[in-house]
Amino acid sequence: MEPTPRALGFRMPAEWEPHEATWLAWPHNEEDWPGRFAPIPWVYGEIVRKLSAVERVKILVSGEDLRESARAVLEKIGANMAAVEFHLIPSDRVWTRDFAPLFLKNRQGEIAGAKFRFNGWAKYDNHQLDDAAGRAIPGVRWQPDMVLEGGSIDVNGAGLLLTTEECLLSSIQARNPALSREQLEARLGDYLGIDRVLWLNNGIAGDDTHGHIDDLARFTDSESIVIVSEDDPADANHAPLLENLERVKAMSLRVRKLPMPKPLWFDGVRLPASYANFYIANKTVLAPTFNDANDRVALDTLAECFPDRQVVGINCVELVWGLGTLHCMTQQQPA
Repeated sequence: MEPTPRALGFRMPAEWEPHEATWLAWPHNEEDWPGRFAPIPWVYGEIVRKLSAVERVKILVSGEDLRESARAVLEKIGANMAAVEFHLIPSDRVWTRDFAPLFLKNRQGEIAGAKFRFNGWAKYDNHQLDDAAGRAIPGVRWQPDMVLEGGSIDVNGAGLLLTTEECLLSSIQARNPALSREQLEARLGDYLGIDRVLWLNNGIAGDDTHGHIDDLARFTDSESIVIVSEDDPADANHAPLLENLERVKAMSLRVRKLPMPKPLWFDGVRLPASYANFYIANKTVLAPTFNDANDRVALDTLAECFPDRQVVGINCVELVWGLGTLHCMTQQQPA
């Protein structure tokens, strides 16, 4: 058996470390945005336009027709096509954060991917193409026998990993029911170079992944965390987010609070609208906005967190009907 990444000196870099590229999958599954799919390619086009100005963008497409329609959108919207490349790799959905490999780096600057198993968030049966797409992305070296989605973890690049008990330990939508907390921590150490796992409790209301960290709390530098907070005591998020805030305050890290937008509903479904689902690219932070009064507060807070980057708002009112936004749809490949 090949030695683990940690044994070979590999670690998962923080998202703010320099990128070679961002991986996306072009939207094609209209069932993910029932009755509301038409604007989604244009939302993607705007995201690619922003990303292609600062790094390469590698886009999975399920066929040649989709590649050409994606190219047409990107050309019309003014993306930097010299920085865009297409990969003919079919997928079920577009949430590359969760099915793509997690890219690791060693002290010599070598990059290699760890592709964990993906089981459709232990909820959706049609996940086989996504799982295979993650293995088909170039650079995969390790395939740990463990289910793990990229959206369920966040790392500071210096040995700390943030996650939730609701996602990794719950018997609901159970990812690894045979593994204990200690066994999970050991595998995260072996395959991502983690020294310590910081556990929060529950994620936000409306999150069908059952507790992903990237809608809840994120590292903004090696010693700082930003976490969402709900001031309305009547809101379903108020009590669980308050408990998570208390946990974070006990972790000896700098803590900033992000607001939550007003609850966003569509067709009777509460959507996982959260300002924590931002994506850190080279020179830029893409931040979700929701036509909400707190958009400005969130953008200002993130600008304080990332003074060396331009914080750009992306309207995600349409995108979040697919139950994810900017961080969910992106996966960084380190430089």
